[in-house]
Amino acid sequence: MFGLHRINRKRIVEKAESIGGNLWVFLRWAIMAVVVGLAAGIFSTAFGHCINIVTDFRMQHGELLYVLPLAGIVIVWLYKVFHYEKNKGTDQVFLTVHAEKKDIPFRMAPLIFISTVLTHLCGGSAGREGAALQMGGSIGSTIGRMFHLDEKDRIVLVMCGMSAAFSALFGTPMAATIFAMEVESVGIMYYAAFVPCAFSAIIAARFAVNMGINPESFHISSVPDLTLSNGLRVIVLAIICAYISAIFCAMLHMAHKYFRAYLHNPYLRIVVASLIIIVITKLLHTTDYMGAGIDVIERAVEGDARPEAFFMKMLLTAITLGAGFKGGEIIPSFFIGATAGCFLGDILGLSPSFAAALGMTAVFCGVTNCPISSILIAFELFGYSGNCFYLITAAIAYLLSGYYSLYSDQKIVYSKARTEYINSKTK
Repeated sequence: MFGLHRINRKRIVEKAESIGGNLWVFLRWAIMAVVVGLAAGIFSTAFGHCINIVTDFRMQHGELLYVLPLAGIVIVWLYKVFHYEKNKGTDQVFLTVHAEKKDIPFRMAPLIFISTVLTHLCGGSAGREGAALQMGGSIGSTIGRMFHLDEKDRIVLVMCGMSAAFSALFGTPMAATIFAMEVESVGIMYYAAFVPCAFSAIIAARFAVNMGINPESFHISSVPDLTLSNGLRVIVLAIICAYISAIFCAMLHMAHKYFRAYLHNPYLRIVVASLIIIVITKLLHTTDYMGAGIDVIERAVEGDARPEAFFMKMLLTAITLGAGFKGGEIIPSFFIGATAGCFLGDILGLSPSFAAALGMTAVFCGVTNCPISSILIAFELFGYSGNCFYLITAAIAYLLSGYYSLYSDQKIVYSKARTEYINSKTK
């Protein structure tokens, strides 16, 4: 009897110590998250303003497209001067989280900042969030080294920095928090990073708003009722967009592979790609595919998109990033999804505006393999009224997009189709 009492008392003491220890862990990570959130928020806000400034300037001076080859040469030269020619971009962040690379050097942040701004200034077809993820990861890793954290805790700060930078640029703290935890390893989530990622994402988002970076949001004209007929139409749309996402990933990786196979000199490679981009842009008689294309996404969500827009964005983004220009792939995936969805909505009898939102959700999910983040970002960008449709779309896109990804070092830990551990890299 007394022995049992002592055992129960011991367990109560152990639980109390555990609760007290967790409180200390919470306070420690909260402080770290504030530091990373502010640092990444400052960096990302400056980056966002620079992208907006150069985009406006380029739109007023279309002749800057002809300077694209020079911008490419400068980018290659910068990476060569700083001995970072073999960097793997966002994949470098994943390798650090997987503990295959120890740290992310701080020089990644200014290099990707400058290179992405140059790409946008001269009309390369790229986004900005890939740069944000790299900057955030670099800042988190650097702060971890400054505080002399061990390797496991530095990994948490890398994810914390990714959440903060993503949230600052998009104004979507919920999606940013989960995305950093979900994207590295498909099938598992790093819940140890939940508190710091959430705090840093919220702090960075609020800082960016106060500094004039407005969160992205889109107005859908109407959301249909969830009926059998509408459900079947949405399923067809999600299936098509899932395959579009896989094709986009394949195009990106093929462009990267073949540019390096046939053009070994990085300067020649980026100049040839620049000339191809210039020729295609002039033949199309439009600037829609230059830069990120947020204005085209807005038009698509309003119900207006050209039938070929999604394919042309896929092609020009693959050429731009495959040749060595810097930028992100996620906003191009939004562009592709929105324009494809808008076009398919007309064919399927759905509201083109709402179909554009579904297309964005599906393609983003397909290229990142992040279904929870996809649903959350749909909520934050479009509102909650279409929640069941976003859920259906993300679920189908996740399954049918296969093991393709924007990121070659993203890991598929568990099978998408079975409860089976596979632990392989994406295609």
